[in-house]
Parts: sequence; structure tokens; C-alpha cells
Amino acid sequence: MSSTLEVEVRAAVAAVDDPEYPGVSIVDLGLLESLGVSGGRVEVGLIPTFSGCPALAMIADEVRETVGAVDGVAEVEVTWLPGPVWSVERVSARARERLASDFTVAVAVHLGPPPACPLCGGRTSELSAFGPSRCRSVHRCTSCGEVVEALRG
Repeated sequence: MSSTLEVEVRAAVAAVDDPEYPGVSIVDLGLLESLGVSGGRVEVGLIPTFSGCPALAMIADEVRETVGAVDGVAEVEVTWLPGPVWSVERVSARARERLASDFTVAVAVHLGPPPACPLCGGRTSELSAFGPSRCRSVHRCTSCGEVVEALRG
């Protein structure tokens, strides 16, 4: 059974949003891999969407700050883990819905069919495997013509 402190720490980590997607938690994006609470010491193990992500330091700093503000926490260690490798299968249904509704970002499953358009649900086709960041590609909806970013991994 989880301690009250562990529940509060887990909630604090879940309150940290991805810097690119305000309102989308790093937990819902599948970045949280491990959480250890022993006394006042907390160890948070995170998985990057990709190792060169420019937001890693920002996310780690916010996790340290948010978890460190929880009563009873004396020390916070955040580690970016080399594995398991992050994939879009780790993204929760809630995050997929927010990404689609708030950011027009679809989730593309590796080797799966192209993602559906978040606006009309139509089929998309990939325009470029290279999007605005390494974890996204660019698609166009064949129904409504909308350009759609697809989170990939």
C-alpha cells in the first residue's frame, strides 16, 4: 500500500506539464517510469521522448521544484533513464484527447496506419517524417486538408 507521502509526490509529478503542451501532464505522456519515496528522499525516474529533447532540463527542474514543495520531502533526485525506450503507446487516452483538441496533434503508432485527423477524424498522409521537433512528423488530412503534426516514437 502506498504511503500518504508517496500519493502526494505522485500527484505532484502528475501536475508537471510538458513545456510544449500546457495542460498535458508528463505522466499522461508516459515519461514517468519509476518513483521511489523513502523517508523524505524522493527518486524520480523519467524516460525522454528522445535523448536530444531540448526540454529535458526544464522538465527535470520543474519536477524537482514541484515535488520539493510537498510537505515531508527533503531531497529530490530526478534521473533521465536510458530505458525502456519511450514510445507513443505510453501516451494515455486523456493526453491523446488533449493533444488532438488543444494542439491539433495526432499520435502516430510506429508501423501502424497513419493517425486520424484530430479535427474531422479523416485519414492523414505523411508529408514529412521531419516535423518541428524530432518526436513529431507532419501529415495532411485527405478529407479536410488540415496540416496535422503527429507525435511519433
